[in-house]
Amino acid sequence: MTGETGAEAHYRALESLYAAAPINRLFTSRLEIPREGESRIHFEIEPSHYHAAGAAHGTTYFKMLDDAAFYAANSLVNDFFLLTTAFNLLLTRPLKAGPITAEGRWVNGRRRVLVADARLIDAEGEEVARGTGTFMRSRIRLASLPGYARS
Repeated sequence: MTGETGAEAHYRALESLYAAAPINRLFTSRLEIPREGESRIHFEIEPSHYHAAGAAHGTTYFKMLDDAAFYAANSLVNDFFLLTTAFNLLLTRPLKAGPITAEGRWVNGRRRVLVADARLIDAEGEEVARGTGTFMRSRIRLASLPGYARS
């Protein structure tokens, strides 16, 4: 992160914030924000994520879709943490163990409410789920959060 300023420093700080979140100790994952309004999360589905029928539980889909959409939206907001206010899911295929990518994309809004969508892509390049969320600015300053450090 050294030497980066402006938007790039904000993106790297959001990536650090993601990595520092306690929930991410339960998931082998890595966030990258390549540019404003976009995010990618690379992660591994493991058997510990399975429901009783031997495929990933819906909570895994939600977590990765929500995170990808959230970070795509928060890449446009450099002062406050966003909160998910609604999220719709469409699950189209069961997920087994292996690599998955969540791709997030900002859709609309820049002031109080932002809309972003996300999709999950399996190792064969097939979409297995998608979702759309609405996110609103909280009163929580990003700079106050452990893990969000700009240099």
